[in-house]
Amino acid sequence: MVVAIPIYDGIDMLDVVGPYEMFTWTDLHVQIIAERSDLVTCRGGLVIQPHATFALADICDVLWVPGGEPDALTTLIKDPQQAFLDFLVRQSQTARYVASVCEGALLLAAAGLLDGYEATTHWAFVNCFVERFPKIRLAQGQPRFVLDQNRLTGGGISSGLDEALKLISLLFGESKAQ
Repeated sequence: MVVAIPIYDGIDMLDVVGPYEMFTWTDLHVQIIAERSDLVTCRGGLVIQPHATFALADICDVLWVPGGEPDALTTLIKDPQQAFLDFLVRQSQTARYVASVCEGALLLAAAGLLDGYEATTHWAFVNCFVERFPKIRLAQGQPRFVLDQNRLTGGGISSGLDEALKLISLLFGESKAQ
């Protein structure tokens, strides 16, 4: 099984590297993917080399979308070519699970991939969800993560670790997650 993690300059590194390591403990093949093959700089300065570009990415079983700096999210959402959002839509069409960590939910929302689903995001972006994405049912109480059908969304950076364990449990069972 393939987990695709699309990355961009300004991503939150823990949204990527923590779950990445956990996924590699299982039978999951993790692909770090970016629009171009250039190095990607995380918030805080860590640099990541993508495994593949959007054009050459494998079809994924799980789409895992990290959050990042608000300016970076705005750039991706307002991109006239919509390369990042189009990639999310394409990959989601065959994915068993579509997941986001923290503000990554805003990218899924902008792509229309959370319409009709219950979801969560970082508490600081709740008003944005309510105002900009009325077709999404916002989970009450700021949960660590929410699973609605095949959509798994996390509430904040560290919730991505719990969320990754939930995904492993869904794919392989509770004993594998433990």
